[in-house]
Amino acid sequence: MRAFGRSGHSPELLCAPGNAGIAAEAECLPGVGIEDIGAIVATARRRDVDLVLIGPEAALVAGVIDALEEAGVAAFGPSAAAAELEGSKAFAKELMREAGVPTASHLLLRSREEAIESLSGASYPLVLKADGLAAGKGVIVCADEAEARAAAEVFFTERRFGPTLVLLEEFLEGEELSLLALCDGENVVPLAPAQDYKRIFDGDRGPNTGGMGSYSPVPGFGAAEVEEILDAVHRPALAAMANRGRPLHGVLYAGLMIGPSGPRVLEFNARFGDPETQAVLPRLRSDLLDLCLAAREPGGLAGSRAEFDQNWAVTLVLASAGYPDSSSPGEVIHGLAAAAELAEVTHAATAERGGEIVTAGGRVLNLTGLGATPAEARDRAYDAAGRISFAGMQMRSDIAARAVERVPSQPT
Repeated sequence: MRAFGRSGHSPELLCAPGNAGIAAEAECLPGVGIEDIGAIVATARRRDVDLVLIGPEAALVAGVIDALEEAGVAAFGPSAAAAELEGSKAFAKELMREAGVPTASHLLLRSREEAIESLSGASYPLVLKADGLAAGKGVIVCADEAEARAAAEVFFTERRFGPTLVLLEEFLEGEELSLLALCDGENVVPLAPAQDYKRIFDGDRGPNTGGMGSYSPVPGFGAAEVEEILDAVHRPALAAMANRGRPLHGVLYAGLMIGPSGPRVLEFNARFGDPETQAVLPRLRSDLLDLCLAAREPGGLAGSRAEFDQNWAVTLVLASAGYPDSSSPGEVIHGLAAAAELAEVTHAATAERGGEIVTAGGRVLNLTGLGATPAEARDRAYDAAGRISFAGMQMRSDIAARAVERVPSQPT
């Protein structure tokens, strides 16, 4: 929202449904649900909206972009056919095989019995993943067969993540990297690399989440390294989608593991990734609105670049008690104004109640510190976090510590 607000076009911003923080930057439309395609289309037409950007993956997979375009409303994002790249991990794996994109080896499991048979005698650790959308929580890393059998029960007996098609993947070791790129069906314009922290606890322990923090840029991944990743991952995937008659317009997010043999894809998303976006877009100096408009047209991004400043950005996620298994809504949040003096405060699961801002879900707030070095940015983010409190607040204490170790404390 802030990145669009910085556009030279000075756009009027609407957000559906919005939250307590977004209300300070845009007109919120609380009666329009994020997956209510009919209401989204009707509201966009009634308000004569020039461009609709869809954030949540479920709405994209459900075909909201198709519905908007059919109604004559310009929209940024993939069609339902293209969004299957995120909506089905099995589809993504097949596409990567076809395109020669490096990724982990895998098996498709269709039943509990097939899972139990495959887990017996398997090499550990291994990873089990729900095929469909799971808000970043449908991945379970299993250290041994007992953990893998317990995970199989979660997928096939409890059906916690819906339809029961599960991927059994080899466990990849290395360092994670996220690279988002804007796509026009033919061309890719990379954004700055970021590093995400998926696990709930320090030291990458505990269950997977939607992301507990991120930072950008990433030491060792400059323009040459980004270009290598685009050639190995984004461009062949985009070409394969076009060959299938599913050209991807919007964002192609590659979650990568960088190991001794180079990058391998952990997952694809077809949208701006969270919380990487909160660390990447504050550094963007190009006009995001112009880039998104160009991406709607086949070949529209040819010759385009996304320019970034030299700052470092460190984003912390503050989560509520119980996350990622549950959440604790209704807890009063204190210190927001004080935190905003040090860092960008982005609201996620918040609401207004009786004049107070309260928690309204699992991941509550994002705090992004900016600085000339990773240490400076990190200090600002954590100092801002120290000014915020709510009952049961969870936060990792090691976000961007790796970058601080690798980069001198004084800017060069």
